[in-house]
Amino acid sequence: DGMNVLFIVVDDLRPVLGCYGDKLVKSPNIDQLASQSIVFSNAYAQQAVCAPSRVSFLTGRRPDTTRLYDFYSYWRVHAGNYSTMPQYFKENGYVTLSVGKVFHPGISSNYSDDYPYSWSIPPFHPSTEKYENHKTCRGKDGKLYANLVCPVDVTEMPGGTLPDIQSTEEAVRLLNIMKTNRKKFFLAVGYHKPHIPLRYPQEFLKLYPLENITLAPDPWVPKKLPPVAYNPWMDIRQRDDVKALNVSFPYGPLPDDFQRQIRQSYYAAVSYLDMQVGLLLNALDNAGLSNNTIVVFTADHGWSLGEHGEWAKYSNFDVATRVPLMFYVPGMTTSPVSQGTRVFPYLNPFSHIGGSAPQGQSKKVVELVSLFPTLAELAGLQVPPACPEMSFGVALCTEGTSIVHYFNVSEEKVEEGKEGCDDIDRCFSEEPVAFSQYPRPADTPQWNSDKPKLKDIRIMGYSMRTFDYRYTVWVQFDPDNFSANFEDVHAGELYMVETDPNQDHNIYNNTSHGWFFKKILG
Repeated sequence: DGMNVLFIVVDDLRPVLGCYGDKLVKSPNIDQLASQSIVFSNAYAQQAVCAPSRVSFLTGRRPDTTRLYDFYSYWRVHAGNYSTMPQYFKENGYVTLSVGKVFHPGISSNYSDDYPYSWSIPPFHPSTEKYENHKTCRGKDGKLYANLVCPVDVTEMPGGTLPDIQSTEEAVRLLNIMKTNRKKFFLAVGYHKPHIPLRYPQEFLKLYPLENITLAPDPWVPKKLPPVAYNPWMDIRQRDDVKALNVSFPYGPLPDDFQRQIRQSYYAAVSYLDMQVGLLLNALDNAGLSNNTIVVFTADHGWSLGEHGEWAKYSNFDVATRVPLMFYVPGMTTSPVSQGTRVFPYLNPFSHIGGSAPQGQSKKVVELVSLFPTLAELAGLQVPPACPEMSFGVALCTEGTSIVHYFNVSEEKVEEGKEGCDDIDRCFSEEPVAFSQYPRPADTPQWNSDKPKLKDIRIMGYSMRTFDYRYTVWVQFDPDNFSANFEDVHAGELYMVETDPNQDHNIYNNTSHGWFFKKILG
């Protein structure tokens, strides 16, 4: 009667995974999960920063409805008393459990990760989380620094461990308790890496010799990029190793050799994450739960690795908004799984050779705000209703739509069905769209452009991604009444995916875009 849910959410993970076609990365365990899952290759977050994205997908509401664009308000007080996805499962008889970074900790989840609304027991945070930004990285001079690039000897770390290792251990412990008490569970596990600092066990570096690491394909700031769209990566500049390089504000650039080191460490951190995911899924097997547990794997947003001369998230580009998203549903994405079957044997990233293709891959454009209704439908719960236009007073509704109907990939006709389209306007209005947004304090890059506080927001960049294009308008925004003025457009961007997949050639100024504008208003 209903399946369990294992919900894995990763901090700052763009889809650099074997199952997404990345040739360099070693991610055998996530690839193995993908081989039993439906994988969405065009999934996007609603805002490319931790707290707003997480509150958005956990409530099923967009940032304009949660009214959270920064880190400093709790939606139940500030916007509306919205039910969350774990709360809905809890109210439907599930034991709901949170391990690691699921909600963004702090004000935005009431300093309690929204306990007791969302969770059956108080959420678990690894005890070594508090050392994340301490000086734990050994420099060439033998001294300790708070670096961006930070491979470490785990035995030298405080507590002799790292936060994600502790989270895996706790999640495994909970799985073993849940297998004996026979209650349905919703277990959310939030991993920190590859969030900065890129602090991971140093042995993972040897998977990625520096000579194999290239720069981003487009490591320069595009000529026609409006300054308002650029994020000046302040959080990276504040790390000791980057400070020492004394790069100019706002455009840098970082020296080529250091760019390669960041990219190398990001990949190493992804393989370290893959090992944790492998151990967690192997424990699901060991507990005999792989036959009746839905597994979801995603991230809160992506992370720029030098593309457009940018680092970190904080933008509307695909590199910042696009996330991995896959669903393992036994008997649906796989043939029926009998109890005790080993679906996820642990694969060692250091010795495993060979990839595995996704079980099914959908190119449909989807959004993280759709996670809530999708998981409700997969678990056999009543799907929350669609929100009315104004939903601040509505506790249970969703601004996303269930994407379960996309799971049967064999039905994906000729790309987006444009060819068989007689009424171009109707087709245009029905194609799937992902909306993202990002606030800015000014038209040009400032010290607080990456993370403006609500009171400092003056411009909102609303972005619309379809299969064929990304269209963004940067419009005047009033933080006092949370209103955007689409009659005051400060800048615009338009990129055609087919001819410009990396979004380097902004054709906004030499295109008539009435169509796009009408659609983004709608």
